[in-house]
Amino acid sequence: MASPTITTSSTPRLRRALTLSDLILYGIIVIQPVAPMSVFGVLSQRGRGHVVTTILIAMVAMLFTAISYGRMARAYPSAGSAFTYVGQEINPALGYVTGWSMVMDYMLNPMICIIWISQQAHDFAPGIPYWGWAIFFALVFTGLNIQGVKTSARVNTALAMGMGVVIAIFFVAAARYIFGVPHGGPGFFTRPFYDPQMWNAKAVLGGTSIAVLTYIGFDGISTLSEEAENPRRNILLATVFTCLVIGILSALEVYAAQLVWPASQPYPNVDTAFTYVAGRAWRPLFAVVGFTLVVANFGSGMGAQLGAARLLYGMGRSKALPQSFFGVVDPKRRVPRNNVLFVGGLALAGAFLLPAVAGAATGYELGANLLNFGALIAFMGVNAAAFVRYYLREQEKKLVNLVPPVLGFFICFLLWWNLSTKARVFGALWMAVGIAFGAWKTRGFRGDLVNFELPPEEE
Repeated sequence: MASPTITTSSTPRLRRALTLSDLILYGIIVIQPVAPMSVFGVLSQRGRGHVVTTILIAMVAMLFTAISYGRMARAYPSAGSAFTYVGQEINPALGYVTGWSMVMDYMLNPMICIIWISQQAHDFAPGIPYWGWAIFFALVFTGLNIQGVKTSARVNTALAMGMGVVIAIFFVAAARYIFGVPHGGPGFFTRPFYDPQMWNAKAVLGGTSIAVLTYIGFDGISTLSEEAENPRRNILLATVFTCLVIGILSALEVYAAQLVWPASQPYPNVDTAFTYVAGRAWRPLFAVVGFTLVVANFGSGMGAQLGAARLLYGMGRSKALPQSFFGVVDPKRRVPRNNVLFVGGLALAGAFLLPAVAGAATGYELGANLLNFGALIAFMGVNAAAFVRYYLREQEKKLVNLVPPVLGFFICFLLWWNLSTKARVFGALWMAVGIAFGAWKTRGFRGDLVNFELPPEEE
């Protein structure tokens, strides 16, 4: 059946302006090239010193889901991402549920980033109160994203370069320290991978379940499918390559850190262990790494807001959310302006609400746990959609179409099942609200819940 002709002059659409390198930079910034630094101490404690091993195992695990995301983006180059994949391949109602879980994930990411960097900025400059920093960062996130996707891409490039410089300095300082002090022979360099004195398979698997969460965010690349050049090729390449880059870089960072500060020596503070490692390698790095983590969370929060706006646009255009507000594009800048403003306002409100309800540190932790609830549901949905499309519906049953989505689904399910009770309770409440809205919208699910519209690939 011939596709209907769509006139872009009457209906503004997103502009295809992002190259493969733009997509990779976006994914790296959202995940953060310094991602393992903040959880280094926790991973070391949980995995009994085998941080490198947990990071590498987690990379392999996430690559299965990354392949499913990339392959589904080939079939449906839409801003709706997992919402569209599940709705088209399995069931519109399940697609709606997946999209609703992603809304929680994408809304919480900029929210917790604002909370973290506002608290850190207040520590650096206590003369400005927390609420002042929160308003400032929320306005900056929103202002940059509303300028257009190429503006966001240029900011991502600058942030990646800045973090790259700090990481390079850390590697140089770590190398000078490692080769400048005596160590216990060749086994010293292999101990971060495998230490027979501390090895425990259950502990390493437990650490891997935490390390996998370091990679959450790569799925945001698929929400930019309608703004990517050659999305059927570039989304898959960017998603897989981002996971590989982050995984290898993270492994190198924690490997150097474990050589500087062996796991057998306790850290003064587990939560900020990497800053102490950096300070041991070179004293000025203690403050530099702290500032770099502020920059990293700034880029991650801004990128997450960009992805959230595109997700809401996909759901609004498909009429899963009110189309008149969420499904429109600003004709001048070609961005879903309403959604950018909506996410920015909600993130700012949450930056005040979560710390007030749960306390400053606990508010950030609660937000992070809830983020994982929505992300893992979306990951399971995408793996299931890839399994249905490329294995069940194909006449020739190929192992390469079976293994990645099946393994990806069950790994994500195990991680989701082991989330904290509080995260599952709040997550279930969020899902109940979404299902209730869907029931009201369709008069008890008797009407059409979603009307998918797949855009043309070229203007």
